[in-house]
Amino acid sequence: MKSISILPLLLIFVAAASAQTATVRGFVTDSSDGQPLPGVNVILTDAAGGLSGSATDTDGFYAISRIAPGSYKLKASFVGFKDFEMEVTLAASEIRTLNVELEVEETELGEVLIESVRETAGAANVTAGLQTIRPADISLVPAPDISADLVNYLTALPGIVSQGDRGGQLFIRGGEPTQNMVLLDGMQIFQPFHIIGFFSAFPADIINTADVYAGGFGSRFGGRLSSVMDITSRTGNKRRVVGAATVAPFVSTIRLEGPLLPGKVSFLASYRQSVIEQGASKLIDQDLPFEFGDIFAKIHANLGASAQLSITGIQTHDNGRLGLDPLVDPGESFVPDEVNWENLAVGSRLIFLPSTLPVFAELLVSYSALKNEFGPPGDPTQTTDATLFSFASNLTHYVGTTDFNWGIFLSSSQLDSNLGGVFQNVDLKVEYITEVGAYIEPQFKPIEGLAIQPGVRLQSFPSKNESFIEPRLRVVWNTGVHRFSMAAGVYHQEITGLNDRRNAGDIFTAWTAAPNNKVPEATHLIGGYRIQPTSWATFSAEGFYKDLKNLVVPEWTAFPRFTTNIQPADGRASGFDIRLELGNSEKFQTTISWGRSEVIYGSRSRSLQILTGKDEVDYSPPHDRKDQINIMTSVKLKGFNFNVRWQFGTGLPFNESLGFDRWVLLDSLVNVTEIPGEERVLYGRPYTGRLPTYHRLDLSLDREFRIGPTTFLTIQTGLLNVYDRRNLFYLDLYTLRRVDQLPLIPTFGLKLDYK
Repeated sequence: MKSISILPLLLIFVAAASAQTATVRGFVTDSSDGQPLPGVNVILTDAAGGLSGSATDTDGFYAISRIAPGSYKLKASFVGFKDFEMEVTLAASEIRTLNVELEVEETELGEVLIESVRETAGAANVTAGLQTIRPADISLVPAPDISADLVNYLTALPGIVSQGDRGGQLFIRGGEPTQNMVLLDGMQIFQPFHIIGFFSAFPADIINTADVYAGGFGSRFGGRLSSVMDITSRTGNKRRVVGAATVAPFVSTIRLEGPLLPGKVSFLASYRQSVIEQGASKLIDQDLPFEFGDIFAKIHANLGASAQLSITGIQTHDNGRLGLDPLVDPGESFVPDEVNWENLAVGSRLIFLPSTLPVFAELLVSYSALKNEFGPPGDPTQTTDATLFSFASNLTHYVGTTDFNWGIFLSSSQLDSNLGGVFQNVDLKVEYITEVGAYIEPQFKPIEGLAIQPGVRLQSFPSKNESFIEPRLRVVWNTGVHRFSMAAGVYHQEITGLNDRRNAGDIFTAWTAAPNNKVPEATHLIGGYRIQPTSWATFSAEGFYKDLKNLVVPEWTAFPRFTTNIQPADGRASGFDIRLELGNSEKFQTTISWGRSEVIYGSRSRSLQILTGKDEVDYSPPHDRKDQINIMTSVKLKGFNFNVRWQFGTGLPFNESLGFDRWVLLDSLVNVTEIPGEERVLYGRPYTGRLPTYHRLDLSLDREFRIGPTTFLTIQTGLLNVYDRRNLFYLDLYTLRRVDQLPLIPTFGLKLDYK
């Protein structure tokens, strides 16, 4: 591969560029618990007052290279922590690893905070589709779980459409859920969002940071058309044993963490189990047939000043039913279909700093598996099993203001699905898919504030005899209070998901190789602007366009209750997001966002041609939400935290019916005068109707009480869907029966936290 063959030249260039200069690098952590601190400013100041510096990444890592030999003052600063300063003398060609521990600042009362202050990243701080989320951001959103969950914050962002309270599906800027890549510590999770829309596999208590790319992601990521969610978990407390337990009407949680070898090796474990049928269902006197849970564990070890190793594992399970059986009367006894899915992922991550080169190296090895079933309990009619083994090596060479990022990757997948005849023209069998490739993505900073990051990704599928070259580009220009950004790229998705979006109650997805030898492809273009005139006000706006080719969608026919086919379609998604953030996160903060978009699919299906008389038919898929508004306010007063969230979304497309008739299957000699046939809905063109608008108000109030030297009790109360809006989830046109989103639900929760 070309990107691999240039490696020797790259190493020679890096070595030559660093021969007469020095490098300072290291990790910045919180002295109270050993956690890495992202976003810390590390500055070197020379005798003449000249400055050079860097900000730490999600691992708390910083690197300042190509420094002239001499004496410097090194300073590390972060909100909520005491500044760290020391004198550093560097010799020519020296590579100094200098790890820093920051101490938490004391409060006005002279008390040292046990749990260190963490900054919010800010909802308006978006850069060319990239949104960084931290636990402090997640805590601002009212939720039925006192520990908070990543998905609640995601659904508050413009451009992210959810199915609502039921289903656990996210559509990001026009993409399907199977077009989103979700990574936890480098491990891919196939279906991480729980069946109740308030919960995912990622409670805030285990998260360090989450980078969400709504599009335009760089060359390091591939294999998905729409978005990337790159989540890193916390490393566990290396100083003392701490933990928490929560009780709430939806879910109960236990978390425990602490040192295995103080200061060197730590563990973090979390267990959550839903209690919906025992809690929330009783509060509203309504059947909520959902059950889910997840288990997370991580061991992290400092192998020395220049190396770290972590091993992470996660398991999730979901079970429930979402819709109605349209062929059964409400009073009849029947066994409804249910959906089940389980995720399992285990992975290791090694990061190390070579002693002779200014390089940050990362090795990732992981295994992921998904099992999904749909049908009668104990006798599913549709199943899918997907497994993925992957290896990746990522390196960054630091050469002054230029960072050379490159890597290689290898993965092997096994896909086995049974659709039960849903898609008649798909011949699924056990498939083995191998992917191998490399990428290179330098980041140039020619002038202060300007970062240019071109890249190229080479993906090869030897098992399919296919290869793709994907160019990428990201540009960010910070000038004063202004930030301009753009991103573009080409993306392919060889492993795709088949699902039938015509029925909101069916979220079963079969994973398979792209059928018909047509690999789905997307081209992204994003442009953005952000201004922060004061510390308490930030405004941002982004426009985006996605061109989609070779999509796999259900064929549109007048036989919605019978088996059908799949068909190719092309599409496009375009729109803009506007965000305004006001206030100081410590006392008051308000975020207002508006997202407007349009998603159009185009099909040349023969059945649609017969139905409409046109060669090509354009239609809006069922996740095309034109407008979406979110308003979030957080107020902290006299120890109380009060959070408010109001959501509004225009109606999603649905299928309008023209009428009913009776249908007789002429598979033999049939006397049509005696055989009554079966009733059938006659549909018009696909998705020409719009469901009612969706809007809801949620409130939460909590306060933390100290009940011991290091023990705290948090009490939370709140209301979901305050004005009891009857938001529609699913309407069956055959019987006109409906399933609504959750009604008004009072919530409460207790959290016992040992810090």
